[in-house]
Order: sequence, then structure tokens, then C-alpha cells
Amino acid sequence: MDRSPVVLVTGALSGIGRATALAFAREKASVVISGRRAEEGEKLAEELRALGAEAEFVKADVRFEDEMRALVDHAIARFGRLDIAVNSAGYEGEPTPIVEQTVDRYSAVFDANVLGTLLAMKHELRAMSIQGSGSIVNISSTMGIRGASRNSIYVASKHAVEGLTKSAALEAAAFGVRVNAVAPGPIQTDMLDRITGTEQGKTTMLATVPLKRAGTPAEIADAIVFVASRKASFMTGEVLRVNGGRTAA
Repeated sequence: MDRSPVVLVTGALSGIGRATALAFAREKASVVISGRRAEEGEKLAEELRALGAEAEFVKADVRFEDEMRALVDHAIARFGRLDIAVNSAGYEGEPTPIVEQTVDRYSAVFDANVLGTLLAMKHELRAMSIQGSGSIVNISSTMGIRGASRNSIYVASKHAVEGLTKSAALEAAAFGVRVNAVAPGPIQTDMLDRITGTEQGKTTMLATVPLKRAGTPAEIADAIVFVASRKASFMTGEVLRVNGGRTAA
């Protein structure tokens, strides 16, 4: 873009969301970050401003529509438009066999990953449709196209995110907005540590990656910045899989 884009990142306080906010700040974008922890959010906003970006933190929980509406409205009121939205907020749940799953565990994962993505896109597209342009990037997972023992609810939620992405892309194309997803494989984040449980568990998982290592949040952020940019201007309704070759076989 000739002018600095206005970027909104949900789930921006850790992991991939944080790395994405930093990557856009280095591009001198205007960045609105959101999350549930105000003190951490304000500290991150300060970091982004130190990199030369205009940045603001808005406390918001993707599970609540009023908060998503207010978040998008704040970005528009502050910067006049919304060019890019990255929906990174999510929750992996607890690894559990299907016979031990509960309604509460289902709700915790699906409310964050699926309902949260839906509500975020609803209000991002509301704004972008008026201006006739924009790019949305949702965060899926390697598990968005395959199964995983003891992770049935998380797997199902990421399949749903990919379905939402493709459906939204078909609707949004009519008013010049692109909707895509980036699907990371094992990335060195707190979430990976929680999923694998132990160093041995992590070693076992990484042995299934052809590149024989975990990715970094910055590597995923670079992919997100590309997908969101004009360099991917003919790409919509797609899922970019960045996983060290894990789904190649």
C-alpha cells in the first residue's frame, strides 16, 4: 500500500499474535491490538510505538459480540479505516479422549476459536464492505486438515475456521475484500509446550516434521504479512500451510 495500512490483531498478547503485531509495526503500519490482559496490552503497544508505528491497545474478548463491535468501531474512529485484520485469538483446550470430553470443554474451545473468528469477521467485514477493500487473515492449524488423537475438539474447531474462511471469502469478494487463513504447524510457543507436555513429548512431535524443528512465531508472522499484502492480491479463500513439510506426505 502507498499509505501505511491500518491493521487490527486479535489475540495479540502472546505467540503468533504478538509476533504479527511486531512484524506490522516494523512495516510502519498503524496497529490496533486486542486481548484480555490490559497491563500486557499497554506494554506491547509501547513496544510497537518504539518501532515507529502508531499503536493502540483495546481490551476485548473475541467471545463477546459487543466487544468485537466496539473494537472495530474504535479502530475506525481512531484511524478512519481498517485495511487488514488478523484473527489470532484462540484456545487449544486440554488433550482429552473423546469419551471423557464435556460440554464445557467443547464450549471453551469453540467459543474462542470458532465463535470468536465469526464475530471478529462479522464486524471487520461490516467496516471493510463500506470502504470496498480490505484483507482478513484467520489463523488455522495443521490440525485444520487432519485428525489428532486426544485433540478432537481443537481439531474440529480448526476445521471449522477453515470452512468459515472459505465461505466468508465467497461473500466478501463481491465488495473487494480478501479472506484467507494461515495454518501453522508446530511453532515454539507456550501453546506447543502445553500440548506436548514434556520435552520428550515435544521431541517426539518434532520428529514428525521434515525440517526437524519447530517453527518460530516470527516465521508465521512473515507469512501472515505476505498473505495480507498486495503481493497476494489474487489470493482469497485459501489456506497457506506453514509447517516445515508436516502435511506434505
